[in-house]
This record gives sequence, structure tokens and C-alpha cells, in this order.
Amino acid sequence: MKIGNIQFYGRQKMEFHINILAILTTCLAAASTATAKLDPNAVGAPSFPYVAEITGNDVYIRCGPGTNYYDCGKLYKGDRVEVVREQFGWSCIVPPAGCFSWISMQYVSVNLDNPTVGVVTGDGVRVYAGSDLVKPIYSTAEQVKLDRGDKVKLLGEEKDDYCKIAPPSGAYLWVSSQYIKPAGPTAAETPPTKKPSVISTPDANAVAPTQAGVSIEAEKLKDYYALQEKIKTERAKPIDQQNYDSLRKALSEIVSNKDAGRAARYAEFVLRQIDGFELALQVTKEVQLQNTQLQKVLEGIDKARATRLAKTEDLGRFVVIGIFAAFETYGPGHYRILAPDPAGGPGKMICYAKPSDQASQMDLSKFINRKVGLVGKLEPHLQTAGALVRFTEVVEIK
Repeated sequence: MKIGNIQFYGRQKMEFHINILAILTTCLAAASTATAKLDPNAVGAPSFPYVAEITGNDVYIRCGPGTNYYDCGKLYKGDRVEVVREQFGWSCIVPPAGCFSWISMQYVSVNLDNPTVGVVTGDGVRVYAGSDLVKPIYSTAEQVKLDRGDKVKLLGEEKDDYCKIAPPSGAYLWVSSQYIKPAGPTAAETPPTKKPSVISTPDANAVAPTQAGVSIEAEKLKDYYALQEKIKTERAKPIDQQNYDSLRKALSEIVSNKDAGRAARYAEFVLRQIDGFELALQVTKEVQLQNTQLQKVLEGIDKARATRLAKTEDLGRFVVIGIFAAFETYGPGHYRILAPDPAGGPGKMICYAKPSDQASQMDLSKFINRKVGLVGKLEPHLQTAGALVRFTEVVEIK
């Protein structure tokens, strides 16, 4: 047997085959073990969902099935997680203790009887996977959508107009399947255990609120929700009737109250919304003013155009328009029509003119050096090879 430039003989050939067979056997056994570990349909493999144990340290929890998704925490050897499905070598897990999610503040109201519970106020509200390394505004991994009336557990922190909440049902995370192994009976074979609640990391600088502070916060939350209803009423009015001055003042008082807690943060968020409302009002009013001014300009243009058209129609009956000037060279009754000169001097001659019919009976001296329009007939002027207008009517044009 020959491989490349190497020739095998006798025992070498046999040993080579034995070694290849051993290697293939080892690979098949490893593949079989991995398949049994990750494939829920393999013999002896657990069915989803099941409890798994983490086999390594510093194992990243990610917001999606891949290393390109941002991490949402870490797991360590011996930690246990609940696996709900597997995809391309990644296991989808129920978020373990310490994980959290974000939801937009504007779609959550606080249960006044239980300030740790929030009630969703909109439909199809997105919940995003939270990470200590990614700001809420950049947390783009959507976990689940909630509808009006759904409840969430508030973890007592707001940032970038988002509330930190415990991951709601259906909000899953991911971990690499190579770092997990089934741990004992499957979840379906054992009674369900109470999941550890997600608790946010306490702020070392935070001061525990007093009983008085808690009651003030609850009172201010009531004020805040009452103001929200007034804002909705104001927003329903025609845009030129909306006024947020009193509402802004009341919200600012809540913000300035050091014991208002969550109510102050919500009020601050709504104040920024009002800034947007008022900016829209200002822009709308300016647009309306510009439209009014534009309408006046357009009306002026239309009026000037109508006047000009009327004048043009009137001038259309004239054969020629220009300065009426005497011209005795060719005898009495001869005139010239000169082009108006902006500089005030004698303008260039346009044509000759001679009265005819009733115009010959008129006193034409009053038209000398005035701008006129002549009604008549245009014909060649034989003496000069120019043009001659035999006019029957002369009208002064001002």
C-alpha cells in the first residue's frame, strides 16, 4: 500500500489499518455521546423542558443563540438551569436568578397597592433582554410582547425611560450547549419547584425609604396618574386649544419632591414628553402662520396677475404703443412713435403714424410726448421703407 510518497509493507500495512480503525471508533463514540447529550429524541436523552447542570466556569448567558449576541450574565460550574429547547448548538433557558429585562416606562403603571407590581397599559409592548453592559436604549434583543393588563415585577430601577423588570413568562435567554449536561430527572418527571425570583443588585449608595417616604411616594403616584389622565384630555383638544402650563407646573412639583421616588422619575419622563408636545404645537402654529402669510402673498399675486391680464387684454387692441412725437419732415399730420427710454432721453423710433377717419378731426397736440396706444392699420412707409400706422383712435396710457 502506498500513501503519497510512503510505501507500506506487511506488518506496517496491518498496523496502519488498525490505527485508522481505532481512530474512527473513538470519533464515532464521541459523536454518539454528544448526540445523546443534546438530542432530546436520542435514547436516554431527556425531553424538553429539562434541568441541566453547567459544566464550566464563566459561561456567558446570551440574549440569542450565538456569540454575536450581547451577554446577560454568567454561569458557573454546578449552576442549574431549565432548558426549554435547543438550536444550532445553543440551549434556550429560563432566565436564572439575577437576570432582568427592560420595558418602556410609558407603557407601565404602578399598582398603588403593591408598588413592586407594574401593569402594562398598551398592546404588543416589547420586552427586551437586559444586560449590565448594554444600555436599555441599545438592548435590541426582543424576548416577548405583553398586552394591556399583563403584570410585571418591577425591580426598582428606571434608566433611559425604561423600567427594569423580572423576565416575564416566555422571556428566554441562551447558553452554549457544550457547557451543559442533563442533571437527574427531567422537569416533566419531577414536581415543579418554585423558581428563584430575580432580584436587582442593590445600590450601595441607596438609602432605605422610611415609612413616611413610602406613603409620600404612593400619594405622589396617585397625583401622577391623575395628571396623566389630564394630559390625555388635553391631547384630545384641537391643537390651537392645547395648553400644558398648569400640568407642567404640577409635574415639576412631583419631580422636586425628594420623597416622591418612582413618581418623580415617571413625572420627569412625562415632562420630556410634554416638551415634545409643546415643540409640535410651536411648529404647527408657525406652519399655520406661514400658511396664512403665504395665502396672503398668493392672493396678492393673483390680484396683480388679474390686473395685468386685464391691462394686457386692453393693450391687445393697439397696433403699437410708444411715445407720441411730432414729425413735420413729410408734411403736416405726420407723427412718430418712439420707444420709451428709461433714461429719459429721446427713444428709438418704432414707426411713423398718420391719423385717419375720426382721428384726423382730433386735436392731437395734447398727446405730444406722452405714452399712447394707437388703434388702426399697419402698412409700409414708402419714403423710408419703414412702417406706418394709419390710426383711427389714440389713447393715452398711464
